[in-house]
Amino acid sequence: MDESPRRRFLLGEVLRFVRSARRCPGVTRISLVGSLATAKANPKDADVLVTVADNADLTPLATAGRRLKGRAQGQSAGADIFLASPVGKYIGRICSWRECRPFIRVACDAAHCGARAFLHDDLQVVTLDSKLIAAPPIDLWPTVTRRAEVPADVESLLLRALENEHSTEIAF
Repeated sequence: MDESPRRRFLLGEVLRFVRSARRCPGVTRISLVGSLATAKANPKDADVLVTVADNADLTPLATAGRRLKGRAQGQSAGADIFLASPVGKYIGRICSWRECRPFIRVACDAAHCGARAFLHDDLQVVTLDSKLIAAPPIDLWPTVTRRAEVPADVESLLLRALENEHSTEIAF
């Protein structure tokens, strides 16, 4: 597969996101889902699934997610940070607004806007299958796990970097 400049860029931004998101308290797993986990030549976005503790403060994760989304938009692409609970239930996406509290945005379609800061629970619009949450194609953190055929660019640009970082952390 000839990788597109957008695909290469998005993979680099996912790597940057993982490096930031894994330091957020309450984040227990980060996975790659969607078109970047396939050989699709010119994906329109980066889709990441993050498992978070029920009591996790989503503020730092939202900051990392906005950074990923903003940088992707600079390449005419997008990004979604999907969220799952520790028991494998889809709970929504990260809110893309810098400020997240009830009644601040008329356009917010979250079912419980502001009830949990930065949780965009628009389950009437987007939901993920429980099988995808239980076994996403590629886990990126805390360990790299491949459950599907991995495109060569994902392997070389993303997974090897994460595995090298993990082995360096273990060595110390």
